[in-house]
Amino acid sequence: MSVEKIISDWKKKVFQPVYWLEGEEDFFINKAVNFAEHHILPESEASFNLTIFYGKDANWADIINACRRYPMFAERQVVLLKEAQQMRDVEKLESYIENPLASTVFVVSYKEKKLDARKKFAKLVKEKGVLLTTKKIYDKELPEWTQQLIQSKGLTINPRALALLVDHIGNDLTRIENEIDKLSVNLGNRTVISEDDIEQYIGVSKDYNVFELQSALAAKDLARAITIVQYFEANPKAAPIQLVLPSLYSFFSKVFMVFGANTSDEKTIATSIGVNPYFIKDYVQAAKLYTYPGVENVLLLLHAYNLKSVGVGNAGTEDASLLKEMLVKMMT
Repeated sequence: MSVEKIISDWKKKVFQPVYWLEGEEDFFINKAVNFAEHHILPESEASFNLTIFYGKDANWADIINACRRYPMFAERQVVLLKEAQQMRDVEKLESYIENPLASTVFVVSYKEKKLDARKKFAKLVKEKGVLLTTKKIYDKELPEWTQQLIQSKGLTINPRALALLVDHIGNDLTRIENEIDKLSVNLGNRTVISEDDIEQYIGVSKDYNVFELQSALAAKDLARAITIVQYFEANPKAAPIQLVLPSLYSFFSKVFMVFGANTSDEKTIATSIGVNPYFIKDYVQAAKLYTYPGVENVLLLLHAYNLKSVGVGNAGTEDASLLKEMLVKMMT
């Protein structure tokens, strides 16, 4: 079951007695817990029927006693156990989960960990309640996930603006949603997010960013690439080298895959290497201009300069100077 399905059920007043939310991605866990805390019960009922525990300080017997209470002047009560991964004797909740109270909605937040599926406790949680195991969104999945989130809010975004947004924020789902909400407020009656909106409201230059650097490299436009790096040098927070190098490595890794596609059809190549067809021309152009040995050399240079960026074989050269040196070697 997904977090969207859980929240959808809660909105319809469909409840299970136990919800165990675990795994690597805090965003989905926080989303469900926040809804449970603020929206399952009306405000008039929450003061009597909402109980919150924190794993580090919680006593298992107190949690069970709270869960076994009947709601006051209401149909149900909500008991939240946050940060349950910090609770040493969490499995002592077994006696309650085995026989939960129908009028209690017990929600457990168990972040960055998973129950051992082989153990009785995990099997019991799955049998008696809802077990949601979250996983990190891979970087390659971020554009699609972000686009779906934008659509769920009644908005659309053009491909270049989407690339700017995702490249700038990275794999921080909470921040992505916050920035989209900010955009939604500032758009007014408009529903399409553009590059200008990303620049104005999020602070990402539409002309000087990692995405534009990739385009300059794809065209072997050294002057343009150096200009972008100079912008990074003047604005250190815009694109630190720790962001630039992995992005370029990802780009040229996919350029390398173009040679194995064995076709000149751009749509087929885009599908083969996992790239939005809107951007495939940059990848195809780079493959033609650099050739197979050239792309191999670029990947080796990126690896070498990644080591230099963390101090290996580097006697204190500034990040911008490293990038400029690397760009010259790539293109010559």
